[in-house]
Amino acid sequence: MKSLIACTMAVLFVLAITVPLMAQAEINVNTASAFELQRIKGIGPKTAQAIIEYRNEHGPFNSVHDVTRVKGVGPKTLERMVDSGLVAHPVDAE
Repeated sequence: MKSLIACTMAVLFVLAITVPLMAQAEINVNTASAFELQRIKGIGPKTAQAIIEYRNEHGPFNSVHDVTRVKGVGPKTLERMVDSGLVAHPVDAE
């Protein structure tokens, strides 16, 4: 019984460390695919497509706050997105 408790504690410890790290993975709004964008809280298929269309038409976002220019993305939605790891790193020139 003690080994079962020790094993359970070890698993919980590992989860406590890794789950927050996984949740904080950054997703760059300037390079992410629709699939990647949908991993962000507040972005569904429609919003992901709208972000990509906006990005294709207007170029990369200068800051993550520029995402509010996309129809359907307001300040509160943006806050959830940023909390979930959305960033707007510059795109390297080719």
